Amino acid sequence: MTSAIQAEHVVKRFAHRVVLQDLSLEVSPSEIAALIGPSGCGKSTLLRLISGLERDHAGRLVIDGREVTGPSRAVGFVFQEPRLLPWLTVAGNIVLGLPPAKRRNAGALVQDLLAQVQLEGTADALPRQLSGGMAQRVALARALAAEPGVLLLDEPFSAVDALTRMTLQDLVLAIWQRTRITMLLVTHDLDEALYLSDRVFVMSGKPAALNQVIAVGVPRPRDRRNPELARQRVHLMEALHVAGARPSADQGDPR
Repeated sequence: MTSAIQAEHVVKRFAHRVVLQDLSLEVSPSEIAALIGPSGCGKSTLLRLISGLERDHAGRLVIDGREVTGPSRAVGFVFQEPRLLPWLTVAGNIVLGLPPAKRRNAGALVQDLLAQVQLEGTADALPRQLSGGMAQRVALARALAAEPGVLLLDEPFSAVDALTRMTLQDLVLAIWQRTRITMLLVTHDLDEALYLSDRVFVMSGKPAALNQVIAVGVPRPRDRRNPELARQRVHLMEALHVAGARPSADQGDPR
């Protein structure tokens, strides 16, 4: 089976600093994978490379069998901040994610997307009228508007409170259950990585490479109190400790 995301021997430099060193990984179709690692090791940089937003690299990046040459509607991206245009309504921001051919008669599509992220009735609201969690739901709806095969999430829930974060995690799982979209999530929250993902990729320090791949193996729906998740959390903490202690003469780029 063709991998939905494939990175082969990727090397990324900023000037003379090596950020990613010979990094290879694969994410299967309809899989949810999490990417964790020491702060500043290059997790977000890897997502930007996979999305085509960052293009200067060595090695090969492939999405659904096609080499990445630049941004594509086949890949949705949800950033740490919602990045909504403040002068547009919720509906206007979501329409930006639609292919141009679908924008003229976008009303029904926007309503469907708002229903998917549980924001019915907010189409005419402006971003300043939304809570942080609501704004991030709009960003998620915008990313889904193009019906991408792959969704990249770069710490999308880091700025919200703990209860909202859990609600958004369950929302992402509900969307995945309905669409079976492939997801790659960057997070510093080990509980989030284990609750959401099928596998967790552990990156080493700087320059970053793939240190471990841990299969979660707990069937869905998952109970956050599951003792197996608690056991695997300890395993992840140990893996992160080893990854962060890996010696390197190059401090890399702080991303």
